[in-house]
Amino acid sequence: MSLLTDGGSDIEPATPPAPTSDSKLVIAHPQWVYLIANQARLFSQESAPNPAQISSPVGCKSPGEIVASISKAGTAKANNSVAKLLLLGFLAGAYIAFGGVVAIATGKAITAPGLGGLSKLVFAGTFPVGLMLVVIAGAELFTGNIGVITPSLLSGEARWSAALKNWVVVYVGNLIGSIFVAFFLSYLTGLFGSPPYLDAVQGIATAKVNIPFWTAFWRGVGCNWMVCLAVWLAVSANDTTGKVWGIWFPIMAFVAIGFEHCVANMFFVPLGIFYGAEVTWAQFLTSNLVPVTLGNVVGGSVFVGAVYWWLYARKPRSRLPIPTAIS
Repeated sequence: MSLLTDGGSDIEPATPPAPTSDSKLVIAHPQWVYLIANQARLFSQESAPNPAQISSPVGCKSPGEIVASISKAGTAKANNSVAKLLLLGFLAGAYIAFGGVVAIATGKAITAPGLGGLSKLVFAGTFPVGLMLVVIAGAELFTGNIGVITPSLLSGEARWSAALKNWVVVYVGNLIGSIFVAFFLSYLTGLFGSPPYLDAVQGIATAKVNIPFWTAFWRGVGCNWMVCLAVWLAVSANDTTGKVWGIWFPIMAFVAIGFEHCVANMFFVPLGIFYGAEVTWAQFLTSNLVPVTLGNVVGGSVFVGAVYWWLYARKPRSRLPIPTAIS
């Protein structure tokens, strides 16, 4: 490779070797070629805009900005105190249970022949109020935190011990909040003690504990894939209306499809038990809660948290380092 020096050169900061008296064509020093090629590569990378970092003009964040916001939130969540996590986890469990209450009260009231599709749509369409309360009012939901904290872990911004503390404490808080609403606000109040609701709550609990293990697992994967996407869409929006719509569509979809959400099941199955369903607590834990929870972990951490971190937050390794000295 050669470098013409007649007429001068614009390369800075050092001066290339002086031309000889008998030739105006100077063979470039190999390390100069190395340096020039590397600087050209860096310039091309810097001058070409990354689509992920371009802000959208329509009031929402770009994919890269979403991951940056998620990572920041995930770090804060991982570093929260146990007391706050437990209380915020209780609130999230209660909020998801509120979504279950309104879904049963509206969707299961439609019993006329031929309206099964409408019943399912109303049930699915009202359930998302739970995640709206979690995201907008503020609470700690286990399934959402699985996806939100994963990018922080992969970027080294959060410690594994802090993440595990968050997940365990929030999971316990979600369980307490869900059962609180199921027993005190749904059972003791007699909301569903008569037809058509009584048969519905018993049937939901019975059906959930009779799902085969791997079927429940994969339904859990699909569920939290969509739940974490709902969180992503909510974070992308810069106003409350955008957050509401961003949450509504994915949550409505997973409920209508029939996927399984561990925190929602912390409400639906105990509610059926309280109302006399032939389901034991052991069945609930081993036949439903365990496989669904494992599926939710995979769906949120792998298919959302890890994938979007790799696409928009992973720092690529430099393949061509700049030499430190030129001989």
